[in-house]
Amino acid sequence: MRDPSPSKASEVSSAGTVPGRPKPDSPVDSSIRARFGSVGGLLAVPHLLPYSCAKAAVGALGEGLRAETADDNLSVTTVHPGLMRTGSHLQAEFGGQSSKEFAWFSALAGTPVLSIDAERAAERILQALEQRRTRLVLTPAARAAGLAHGLAPATVARLSGLAGRLLPPAPSQDGDADEAEADSIEQGHSINRTASTWTEKIRRWSSELNDRAAKRYNQQQPGPPTSA
Repeated sequence: MRDPSPSKASEVSSAGTVPGRPKPDSPVDSSIRARFGSVGGLLAVPHLLPYSCAKAAVGALGEGLRAETADDNLSVTTVHPGLMRTGSHLQAEFGGQSSKEFAWFSALAGTPVLSIDAERAAERILQALEQRRTRLVLTPAARAAGLAHGLAPATVARLSGLAGRLLPPAPSQDGDADEAEADSIEQGHSINRTASTWTEKIRRWSSELNDRAAKRYNQQQPGPPTSA
């Protein structure tokens, strides 16, 4: 990884969950805490290695905090969401062949069963906190992936390798001008979503629910780039 951004992304995703002290007037029960991991922390996701490493650290942190603070009556719930329909695919940043990476990510993030409605996810998280659960994994696909990895990690690693071969290859480093230009970071908002290519047509069809979520959750205006 020659770009320093992966290490920065990993640091933000993991260190950003280090617990802080709640405000004295906070309406939230101070004995209940949540740490947000991801299905990417349960198994390594192709093309998201720094993210998976960071979220695996979050999972260890959450479970460790729960164990270490058990005598203090502090409840720590670690939440591992799968894909959620929040419309944030427009705010996310994509490297390599960015338009193709955006296409597969936004399509999967808008597919039912593989993804979950954001409001439904929020309800499930609140319920888990009230019940003081140790862990919550959202979406059937994420639960199945985590279970499969726990039972047969070597098989899942091989399947992940096969899945990775189906994704867009990284731009070569041999000086090819077209591919070198593709090796950049782009926000979803800046990627051409009006193209008539077959991949974009499939993306629009699969991502319809996620595109609706972008309108509902005010994701239609570009936010500040996280890679800046």
